[in-house]
Amino acid sequence: MAPSAVETTTAEHPATKKAAVPLDDYKQIGIRRFSKEAETKGTGDFAPATYQKYLPTWDPEQKYPPLPPFDHIDPGTQADPTYPDLLGDGVEISHLTPTIGSEVRGIQISSLTDAGKSQLARLVAERKVVAFRNQDFARLPIPEALRIGGFFGRHHIHPASGCPEGYPEIHLVHRSAGDNTYDRIFANRVSSVGWHSDVSYEEQPPGTTFLYILDLPSTGGDTLFADGVEAYNRLSPLFQERLHGLKAVHSAIEQAEASVKRGGILRREPVVNEHPIIRTHPVTGEKAIYVNPGFTREIVGLKKEESDAILKFLYNHLAYGADFHVRVRWEKDTVVVWDNRVTQHSALADWKTGERRHLARITPQAERPFQTPFKA
Repeated sequence: MAPSAVETTTAEHPATKKAAVPLDDYKQIGIRRFSKEAETKGTGDFAPATYQKYLPTWDPEQKYPPLPPFDHIDPGTQADPTYPDLLGDGVEISHLTPTIGSEVRGIQISSLTDAGKSQLARLVAERKVVAFRNQDFARLPIPEALRIGGFFGRHHIHPASGCPEGYPEIHLVHRSAGDNTYDRIFANRVSSVGWHSDVSYEEQPPGTTFLYILDLPSTGGDTLFADGVEAYNRLSPLFQERLHGLKAVHSAIEQAEASVKRGGILRREPVVNEHPIIRTHPVTGEKAIYVNPGFTREIVGLKKEESDAILKFLYNHLAYGADFHVRVRWEKDTVVVWDNRVTQHSALADWKTGERRHLARITPQAERPFQTPFKA
């Protein structure tokens, strides 16, 4: 998870703990911001969690070897661009901004054929972020949700986050009912925004990514997305050309150290990888800025001051470009699908009510980032 104000809470375990921490043990081991009573039984102010099979557990015995390379062909490359199996009769699509973000109603992701899923990948590559409303995704058996997600790539298992018991492929974003998220965050910060591209430190970072709502505040807790393609297009041709050929270091070390420091789990040793600063999408051929303050550390071959200056400019450009951002408002039964290769995102911790915010992410990995030659 990136250093966002609303990242998934990592449990604190005694060093001697040998199994997944069940709900009955949460209070005893002193996990902050997780209340068994609030989550499983509710309180006078809050109902129980709607989807208790998705409540987080942390298993310190889960250990995985380094991720081996794999061949990935994006299903969007084989999709019919007219979307006959995705946007047929009765399906409504509306675009939220000119370059990024759409809403779709009238179709169930769980009912799509393979052709429809390939067209979904292409639509998401083109629109960057698509909110599918009125979905049954959260009500599916977890193995079925994973089967659908697995169509888009190999499942990524997060090194340090909570997961539903028995399903480490699911990354959970969870804030308990009654948690004082707002007061705690803003005691030391003036903004909860934390732009990042998920686990960009992997050799093959995620592509088509699924995030679905389980419980949400009555208002607030939205997610912001930035369009890395349009951000690249806004740059002058001379600056675009100078960025071509440059690579940046993406590191998981700091995230791993933070988890260990607070007594959390670490499923896999942290990795460091170099990726092109400008990345080409395999389906659209579009180029996007691919650095983020969550995981990018330096530009290869530049002195520190040079690297810092360029990265600071790119981070600010992406963060302040409200005219290529979209804000997705969560609704009950929404699945947001985005292309992690060409976007960045940030959740917003702007609700003061103590209401639960609970989401699940399925994170298929894609190809190793590559760059095609520069053309003015």
